[in-house]
Amino acid sequence: MLLQGNEILQKAHKEFYGVGAFNFVNYEMLRAIFEAAHEASSPIFIQASEGAIKYMGIDMVVDMAKTMARSYPHIPVALHLDHGTSFDSCKNAIEAGFTSVMIDASHHEFEENLEITKRVVEFAHQRGVSVEAELGRLMGIEDNISVDEKDAVLVNPKEAEIFVKESGVDYLAPAIGTSHGAFKFKGEPKLDFERLQEVKRLTNIPLVLHGASAIPEYVRESFLSTGGDLKGSKGVPFDFLQESVKGGINKVNTDTDLRIAFMAEVRKVANNDPTQFDLRKFFTPGIEAMKKVIVERMHILGSAGRI
Repeated sequence: MLLQGNEILQKAHKEFYGVGAFNFVNYEMLRAIFEAAHEASSPIFIQASEGAIKYMGIDMVVDMAKTMARSYPHIPVALHLDHGTSFDSCKNAIEAGFTSVMIDASHHEFEENLEITKRVVEFAHQRGVSVEAELGRLMGIEDNISVDEKDAVLVNPKEAEIFVKESGVDYLAPAIGTSHGAFKFKGEPKLDFERLQEVKRLTNIPLVLHGASAIPEYVRESFLSTGGDLKGSKGVPFDFLQESVKGGINKVNTDTDLRIAFMAEVRKVANNDPTQFDLRKFFTPGIEAMKKVIVERMHILGSAGRI
């Protein structure tokens, strides 16, 4: 059975741990997420972006999620729309059976973001669905960035307080210096933990970290050794993830790490046996590689053993 997102995150909020929110675009990724959650005894968010929904079809996304949830009835799981770009996108997901949605109107001015978010919250809450929103812009910050530049990019804690009170949103993604994808930082990784702590103090709700893929060294080496090219990418270090959880983060999004780990194994099979065309021979080691990443992440975030 799929749970409301807030039902999972309120527990994490009160007990000071983070829940992994893992994106999927096919059965193999979804299977890896559930098997990892079973192994680690961890709650999970399973996430589909608008692109993933377009690829799989919204009914297939929901049916796959419900089927897997029935197979693992002991695992607390929410099905989340990641980065819904409009009211209609969130509405469609809710009506299809998603139990959590993100409305990302962060590219708009504050007032317009607030109005769009309020509309989604009203519709979602009437149907027992939780809502996430975002403030600030996700882009890596460097040591040499000015205070004014940081304030223009990152979340304003006072605005976050007003936004949460007026919108009624269930959880908030504050921009504190991460960015999406594998290429997050030009220099040394840097996150604004003091800003995060202030947002948590003023809002007192579950907070979300986007752009949180870490690209562990063993995943990087596996991908590069098979001919892949990550162009000097840098992820968020594990100690940064743990510090973020201490600062108030309760939902941590992960996508890139899973893709890299999976593709490294597919490349290995292709490189080692050019005659191979049994898809199961490619995908099975890919599933195991993703599971390893996910279980490790659950222990780092503190969600392992919480069920």
